[in-house]
Amino acid sequence: MALTAKDKLHLRKLLKQIRDLRAPHTEFVTVYVPAGYDLVKIQQHLADELGTASNIKSASTRKNVQNALEKMIGHLKTIEKTPPNGLACFCGNIAANEGKQDFQIWSMEPPEPLNLRLYRCDKTFVIEPLEEMMIENNVYGLVVLDRRDANLALLKGKTIIPVKKTHSEVPGKFKAGGQSAARFARQREGAYKDHFKKIADHMKEQFLPFGNNLKGIIIGGPGTTVNDFLNKDYITGDLKKKILGTKDLSYTGDFGLQELLDKADDILSEEEITQEKRIMQIFFKQMLNDMKKIAYGEQAVRKAMAMNAVDILLVSESMEEDKIFELEDLAQEGGSEVRIISVESREGVQLRDLGKVAAILRFEVG
Repeated sequence: MALTAKDKLHLRKLLKQIRDLRAPHTEFVTVYVPAGYDLVKIQQHLADELGTASNIKSASTRKNVQNALEKMIGHLKTIEKTPPNGLACFCGNIAANEGKQDFQIWSMEPPEPLNLRLYRCDKTFVIEPLEEMMIENNVYGLVVLDRRDANLALLKGKTIIPVKKTHSEVPGKFKAGGQSAARFARQREGAYKDHFKKIADHMKEQFLPFGNNLKGIIIGGPGTTVNDFLNKDYITGDLKKKILGTKDLSYTGDFGLQELLDKADDILSEEEITQEKRIMQIFFKQMLNDMKKIAYGEQAVRKAMAMNAVDILLVSESMEEDKIFELEDLAQEGGSEVRIISVESREGVQLRDLGKVAAILRFEVG
């Protein structure tokens, strides 16, 4: 499952807090609990490590490791069971001056299932497994075609990435002098077949290397052309079973890819970009119907938040992270829902241009 912008924001917030922390010795404790693993066994393991820590020669290091382990064990006892995606915990003395104490603990359920069990004492916290979750691996294949042109692209997260463009050698509608109508028709039909075979070959080359990360393929174009393409044996079985659906389009090229994405809401209903476009469309509709029930721009939105009038807070991911965190905290205090909106869709660009933050309100604000 792809990470939502909000998942990524929370993960970035945690990683930002702990990435640059350094201990003078190997005394920062990192624990990863896999999805479905018994927390009691983790607590027992840490209790064993607590006993082993008594052998550390340096008194200050020994004390810091033992305190971190005790704090970690105490924290885990407050959690009833391992969350569905597992658990990542970090604990250590982050005081800047040696000899001082400032023990902090962070824990979170990863946004994706964790398949790693880890205990480590080190000078830094182990964050690489969480950083890897920030990398978007899942993709969808997009194909727009007609009888003369075709474009292939990847939908990765919220971004359309064009990967291949091809043009057919289909002759024009007017045959060259001296050709019979039947011969000319055969030439055109042969060129159509070559065009479709070429598209199928490009699909195989561009999409299949993604393996299980290819979540599906969506094809768009004039209905009869798409049917002709799909109902022959141009596409191999591996590609066929990845096809999620088709859409009737008016365009190819970049316009066609955007039109395909716009029309594929039902197919991509679980994808973040569709959810983003939908909530932004609700905002713009409300803007047309009743301007007093929306706010945009930081000053207007903060005023509405102070009145506890914000139902849904819309924040562009292009806004400074610290400001996003601050607005999110304020929204949560007021019981407002928060949506982080990318700039990869037209609606997201509009939000950015409106001042990077907007809100759908619970009641009218004059």
